[in-house]
Amino acid sequence: MRKQLLLLSLASSLTGCGTINFYWQAIGGHLEVLTSSRPIEEVIVDDRVPAATRAKLDYVRDARRFAVEALALPDNGSYQNYADLERPFVLWNVFATPEFSVTPKEWCFVMVGCVTYRGYFNRDHAEAFAAQLRADGYDVYVAGVAAYSTLGWFSDPVLNTMLRRSDAEVAALLFHELAHQKLYVKGDTTFNESFATVIELEGTRRWLASHNDEAAFGAQRQRIARHREFTALMLDYRARLAALYRIEESDADKRATKQALLAQIKQDYTHLRSTWDGDTRYDKFFDQAFNNAHFAAVGAYHGYVDGLQAVLVENGGDLVAFYRAAEVLARLPSSERAARLARDSRPADR
Repeated sequence: MRKQLLLLSLASSLTGCGTINFYWQAIGGHLEVLTSSRPIEEVIVDDRVPAATRAKLDYVRDARRFAVEALALPDNGSYQNYADLERPFVLWNVFATPEFSVTPKEWCFVMVGCVTYRGYFNRDHAEAFAAQLRADGYDVYVAGVAAYSTLGWFSDPVLNTMLRRSDAEVAALLFHELAHQKLYVKGDTTFNESFATVIELEGTRRWLASHNDEAAFGAQRQRIARHREFTALMLDYRARLAALYRIEESDADKRATKQALLAQIKQDYTHLRSTWDGDTRYDKFFDQAFNNAHFAAVGAYHGYVDGLQAVLVENGGDLVAFYRAAEVLARLPSSERAARLARDSRPADR
């Protein structure tokens, strides 16, 4: 019975749906992940597994050890097993906003609070739900997800969807997901994702520095710098759209200005990319038909990153002290927490 209750809790944490069908797809999807997994120690010595996969898992094993010993992240059963789901993503998250708002729609639950997305283990189910939301007038964005966290309720495995990335990016994703197990604030998606993103960035910096891998460290610094530029571009236009929607004018005029802004950001991205020496990693994102929901998704992951990085700097880069400070912030009312983290300070990438 306890396990069934935990699975029901997991279903609500993954998305926030009120229908029994949604709960069961979440439960069934997670059970598929668990039953498909086996210990990494077994996989590494299994000659039937491609050598590249075994090498990547060996790298993950070392990165997990570093996460525990150097980053003070949780030491539990997570990321000690491996599951090959034979698909590119484990989940597809659905984000939705009203036509004239960049504030995402939320789905709320007693045990985990409100979340700003709804996740499906089956892409067709995600697209069907997205179609329903579009029919109701929402702007919608469906995004594939490489990993998710059960917040320590279960032993989350490493997934093939995670291993499709470079070594450094795999380590970054591992640190991000373990950070969710370190601290989670019920009902505050932006804080939770921003906190995990800060640990991802700082953890990856320290991990690569510990290996004296100058080439990988340089590539990672460049990736982070370009991701910051991408994020800054998205948040700038998110603010422009939010300002537009506050203006007293007709829906027709707002709609026209909105479309002009959505076209302009793509031009600005093209210019930005021209400074990136052929790096096209965000092309697929910008090739989509843009709407408010794309900006809501980026805001959820990066809204408090600068503020939390400033807190890390204030604590001299001491992660244990940073965790204590973050826990203090986590206990504040959401409005006060938001006010304290709404900072302009941007620590230099190190």
